[in-house]
Amino acid sequence: MEEKKKTKKICLSVTAHADAGKTTLLESMLLEAGALRSRGRVDHHDSRLDTEDFERAKGITAFSKSAWFCFGNSRFSVVDTPGHADLFPETRRGLSAPDAAVLVISGSEGIQADTHVIWEQLKAQRLPVWIFVSKMDLGRRSVESLMEELRQLSDDVVCFSSGDNLRSEQAAERDEVCLEEYLAEGTVSDESLGNAILAGRIIPCFFGSGLRGEGVRSFLEALDRWCEEPKRADDFSAICYKISYDSRGRRLSHVKITGGTLHVRDSISVCSAAMGEKTQQRAEDEEDHGGAGEKVTEIRLYNGAGYESVQEIGAGCLCCLVGLRHSAAGMLLGAANVRRSTQERSGRSAGATEEGSLRYELELKEKLPATELLMKLKELEEEFPELSPRARGTSLTVCIRGRVQEELFLSLLEERYWLHGRLGEGYVVYRESIRGRVEGMGHFEPLRHYAEVHLILEGLPAGSGLVIDSRCREEELDRNWQNLALDALRSRPLSGVLTGADLTDLHISLVSGRAHLKHTEGGDFREAAFRALRQGLMKAESFLLEPLLELNLQVPTETLGRCLQDLRAMKATALQTENADNGMSLVQGTVPLSELGDYRETLMAYTHGRGKITIRPGGEQACHNEEEVIAASDYHPESDPDWTADSVFCSHGAGRTIPWQEAERYMHLPAALREKEQEAESRATVNRPISLDDRELEEIMLREFGPVRRKSYGPSGPGGTAARPGGREAKPRDQLIREEEDAQQRRKPLLIIDGYNLLFHLESEAEKEKNGRREGAERKLEDRDLDAKREILMNRLSSYAGFAGHEIILVFDAYRVRGGQGSKETDGPLHLVYTAEGETADACIERLVSEIGKNERVSVVTGDGLIRLTAARSGVLRIGPGEFRTELEEAEANMRQLLERNNLLPHLQSLQDSLSRERD
Repeated sequence: MEEKKKTKKICLSVTAHADAGKTTLLESMLLEAGALRSRGRVDHHDSRLDTEDFERAKGITAFSKSAWFCFGNSRFSVVDTPGHADLFPETRRGLSAPDAAVLVISGSEGIQADTHVIWEQLKAQRLPVWIFVSKMDLGRRSVESLMEELRQLSDDVVCFSSGDNLRSEQAAERDEVCLEEYLAEGTVSDESLGNAILAGRIIPCFFGSGLRGEGVRSFLEALDRWCEEPKRADDFSAICYKISYDSRGRRLSHVKITGGTLHVRDSISVCSAAMGEKTQQRAEDEEDHGGAGEKVTEIRLYNGAGYESVQEIGAGCLCCLVGLRHSAAGMLLGAANVRRSTQERSGRSAGATEEGSLRYELELKEKLPATELLMKLKELEEEFPELSPRARGTSLTVCIRGRVQEELFLSLLEERYWLHGRLGEGYVVYRESIRGRVEGMGHFEPLRHYAEVHLILEGLPAGSGLVIDSRCREEELDRNWQNLALDALRSRPLSGVLTGADLTDLHISLVSGRAHLKHTEGGDFREAAFRALRQGLMKAESFLLEPLLELNLQVPTETLGRCLQDLRAMKATALQTENADNGMSLVQGTVPLSELGDYRETLMAYTHGRGKITIRPGGEQACHNEEEVIAASDYHPESDPDWTADSVFCSHGAGRTIPWQEAERYMHLPAALREKEQEAESRATVNRPISLDDRELEEIMLREFGPVRRKSYGPSGPGGTAARPGGREAKPRDQLIREEEDAQQRRKPLLIIDGYNLLFHLESEAEKEKNGRREGAERKLEDRDLDAKREILMNRLSSYAGFAGHEIILVFDAYRVRGGQGSKETDGPLHLVYTAEGETADACIERLVSEIGKNERVSVVTGDGLIRLTAARSGVLRIGPGEFRTELEEAEANMRQLLERNNLLPHLQSLQDSLSRERD
């Protein structure tokens, strides 16, 4: 007995230009396969696939629909896509799922301009294509003339309606494998034809009538015979090509299963723009361990408006999944696919949409809060991402591609939300980018918050979109903090500074950042990242991008001059002309959208209805009238309430806003791009390229503590002045002495000491053990000795500074002292600092270290890890409290020996006893 063949599972997408007979053909295919009992008709408003009221009223397909049927040894899942040019984004989404595509062409009209647009999309998707020429029952065009026209699309089109011998001969002419087999056997096998079709080397073409069912059965037999099923993965994977909502408001994810088997109640990994990298990684880990991703609560198989629920679905089938909250059109599902989707994004900002080029203000009769309306529009945006609703002041705007999409959008608002409205006058959607490379810095440090972010912004070639990634090492900034900054930049559309338009063609790299161990929260990095982006844009050379349109015109030859004159007046580029048959000329060109206006009506008028025009998106270019557009927008970036380039720094226990022009001088991290190397290749981490000299260090000390005041000793000349050689005018001797002392002072090493940190480490081990046993009340009583301990430490450090020749800044933390204003005192080489309320000693020391920068004569004494890390990054020396204690005790021992040699030790001990009695 012959072994039964395994059923093939093939997914098809049916597409065509408007009114080509696509839906009618699909109805006939379902009828022939037994999936329908009677054929519906678009013109009778009873098509089984055009189920929405808008579709039946207009007689067009507006939403992608799915159906399935079995024929021969194959199970076919089919996506019916819209044909109208205004709805082409929906068509493009429907073409992302199938294994092969069926292109329907009207036999009475032949290839249309929209056919070329669809053909380019099919080539971009690298799909095997099958062509069905319908409406041949009208008898207006011959097969021969249509075949000549079809070969303008591709030389690989082969007529499969002409018999096996002719088909084999034409296939051999276009494929080497088929040629060798044809020369050897006189025919081409089904396997060779199937492989050639799957590889796109042969494009089979059939002729018939969808309305009368002519040629439909032979077309189905050919699909079953030669359409090959691609290899499927063993593990579960899927691609989501559409989001919709059913009549009860349940969210439906339309997917094609590309591998494995899915069961109801299974959990799958889903990656979306809103989730971010950290959440996505968690979803991947959960999937790897069989844990909870997003749970599928129902699997539906649709045939038009009707569906059946199934418990499982295998690879090669289309279905709708209920229960997924974060899926989106174009998303890959399943752990392996989530990872691949992430890799393919390469840091590209998620949430990119097929946005139209004209934006309209929505005007409603009903009074509805803008926030509530925006939520409804965001729900529609899931189904039609090209709508891209935005808040513009107190109004809302949407992107609309044409009249048909406008009518569809308004009908959906009325049908689903009972809202009645209209669209105002449209305006062109511009976008912004920058030239060259610039660094943006953002700092957010109000009370008890802290984050600093540095970004490198670099312009990209046209069409690159937004790329957001990190070049910051985890040793510099923990990965969690990096993810917070990156997710913030990916979470919303980013606006430029010329007109407030969206950014594009821009590479945003996180190169450095900083967090605080105690005070940093997640939202701090969001604020710092946005401020860094905005500050970089304010410094950069920004420019506007305007949308272009590609025009294909067919005009009478006698009006060709008028046509070319009009196109040149519209700033057209890449103009090409070609003579056609019947006294017509073909013209191609690219024009800015803002210049097109209602040229379609103008063309119809001067060609008396004989002219034809096809319009399709043509990319973007630098705006030809940038200054005019910027002036008309009346946009002021520094007063935009949603964006600010200014930074916030903590000063005296409160946040202080620093304008973006001055913020760089206050940053705690060094610049990653040097001022003289703005166009050089940036590195992942760059050490601060400065080294302070004596004069700069002295300026910092003077700014913090004021001038050094000391008594002057020594003999004075007459009049208190010292004579100068040569009898010239002399300076006062006191001035000469001060200048000499200041010069010596500038050469002294500087120690910055964390007071309480050092005080704790100077306690003896017995004192620490004693303090550890004290109860709360006793400890509070003994804490009154803290003032005495501070004074002893100050005396010891003052003696050490004088003996060792050091300058010391001693910082005590008054963070929790209510009403504390902070204070600074200077006693010889010892500078004493008490921080203000709300400011920690850590923050004060970090600020000093960052401002002083790399200098081998500056050291920080502390056991605090964050301060030591700051010192390491800034290039200053670090000394642990234990190491400094040893050095201090050695210095005190040397001082004691010196005093003993000079018989001054008894006098010093008597003086210390007197001071102790006075304190008691």
